[in-house]
Amino acid sequence: MQQIDTIIFDFGGVILNINHQLTESAFEKLGIANFETLYSQALQTDLFNKLETGRISPQEFRNTIRTIAGLPLTDIQIDKAWNAMLLDLPKNRIRLLEALKNRYRIFLLSNTNEIHYNSYAEQLRKRYHYRDFSRLFEKAYFSFQISMRKPDTETFNFVLESNNLKPETCLFIDDSAQHINGAMKTGIHTLLHNADHEITSLFDPDTFEISYGH
Repeated sequence: MQQIDTIIFDFGGVILNINHQLTESAFEKLGIANFETLYSQALQTDLFNKLETGRISPQEFRNTIRTIAGLPLTDIQIDKAWNAMLLDLPKNRIRLLEALKNRYRIFLLSNTNEIHYNSYAEQLRKRYHYRDFSRLFEKAYFSFQISMRKPDTETFNFVLESNNLKPETCLFIDDSAQHINGAMKTGIHTLLHNADHEITSLFDPDTFEISYGH
């Protein structure tokens, strides 16, 4: 195997701590007795996929949630509940990314939506004084901006071709087996990350070489 010179990171569950249960609980507190039912109804209309690929606006998303829920929820209430799953951006992971840039080409590839993006981008600005993700990564790709999402192979090929990357020298790190399988189909090396473990443990603390077995 050729030496890895490029790392493509997932965001939620790898860099950003998340807890989906918190969003379910937040919606239940707003009066939606069973968020799983709402989620199932929304899936039937492809709501979340459309939001993540930018095919509907945040306002269209909120309006659909109100319709499905049958409640006069405000935009702020919906956004707060929807963002409840987003936790912190740990300092040690930000520092890891800063160090890795000196050794690897690093990229971000995230399935996300504009509402979530605005929330953690604000955290990045307030806590770490980064205006955006361009100083942490050579390039950050968010599904709602590029109108494609993981695990589709076209998404991974888009990142590869846009940056003249060789899949055999790239490592993709994600906490979703489905996304890992998509990347593998393009020839990219992969690592399925356990969100209960610390991402920094994958790298030698002195050299920042990848310390797991390929």
